Order: sequence, then C-alpha cells, then structure tokens
Amino acid sequence: MNASFDTYRESYEAEVARSIAFSGLSHDFFLAAKADFLAGLLARRFGDRAPDLLDVGCGVGRLHPLLGPIVGRLVGTDVSAESLARARRDNPFADYRESDGEILPVQGGSVDVALATCVVHHVPPARWPGFVAEMRRVVRPGGLVVLVEHNPLNPGTRLAVARCPFDRDAVLLGARRARALLAQAGCEAVESAHILLAPTAAPWARAIERRLARLPLGAQYVAWGRA
Repeated sequence: MNASFDTYRESYEAEVARSIAFSGLSHDFFLAAKADFLAGLLARRFGDRAPDLLDVGCGVGRLHPLLGPIVGRLVGTDVSAESLARARRDNPFADYRESDGEILPVQGGSVDVALATCVVHHVPPARWPGFVAEMRRVVRPGGLVVLVEHNPLNPGTRLAVARCPFDRDAVLLGARRARALLAQAGCEAVESAHILLAPTAAPWARAIERRLARLPLGAQYVAWGRA
C-alpha cells in the first residue's frame, strides 16, 4: 500500500477531483465538512482545551491546515514516506512519523484523539480489529478514537470510489461495523453520525444533516468512542 500511495504524492488532489467531478463539488468542500464536524465533536468532548491529535494514515496532510487551529499537538503518521515528505513541506507546524502499518509510532496513552480519515477501507478486513485496537492503545483515558469513512449505502459514494485509482483495493464498511470495531477495541459511549448529505455548507443544510445524522444517507460518516 505504501508504494501505491507514494505514486500519488503530487497527483493526489487531481485524482480525487476526477473521481468526484460528477458531483460538481470540490475536494475542499468535503475536507471542510469533515473538519467542521470534528471541530464540534472535539469542542463537546474537551471544551476550550485543544486536544493532542494523532492522524493515522494522514497521507499528504490535506486535512491538517483545517485541523491545526482546533487541536494542540498534531502528529501525522502514514506508511507512505513520499506522502509524508509532501506533508512536512506543506504543514511545517505538524509532526510527521512513518509507520510500518502495524504499530503506531507513538507511546501508549500519549494523545487525546486518534483519528483515521478514510483509511480503514484500505486495510484488509481481517486486520480491522487490530488496527482500531492499536488506535485505542495510544489514546489517554477519556480521549476519543475517531473513524471517518465512506458510506457504502450512498450511490454517489460508491461511484466516486469506483472512479478513484487508489481506491481499487477499498472494502467499504458501514457505520454499524465501525461502531462494532470501536466497541470491540474497548471504547465506550460509541456513536456515529452521517455527514455530507447536502451539496452545500449553508447553515440550513448543516442543520438538516444534524437532524438526519443517524440515517445512512450522507456520503460519509463519523464513528467515535471514548477510550
């Protein structure tokens, strides 16, 4: 997998743009929606305190300019050395560390949040429980383990995944499976919410999304649990 993503170090945005072109939406729209939801989630859990966050499978760090203002220490890890080289270039405020894909390169209980954004579907399903358990290991008691994934029940999502060259290996998992993995890893108060239902960031659209978040309608979802 690292060699595959090394190839897309500089063309990552272009490939994503091609895969979602049919929607008429930009990649930045999807990034902003995720960051907006995460900002609310972190504020509810940690209040005014900016939590330390580990981004597992961070790739080229495209989400990090949006995460930077809402977290304290930001650590990104990935199996792709080339992707991390670009992330370091673009986001000098973050700490990037290469991973072997098995053991995360941080100490146990050393971060407040472990986040994996559209990563689990690249992991072989047999390794899903171990992957989430390793995320749980590095989170301090009371912190959060957070998974952001594609919603396999959304037709537009399935089309975008089919059109994306680095998603050829993708095995999509629904929110119920993600919640089960978090619970299996020992997380408590496990929840999930679907996002990206409307093609606009207007306040009325976000309000509707929040009301319908439990229904599997949005293009992606967020699942989280307390360590």
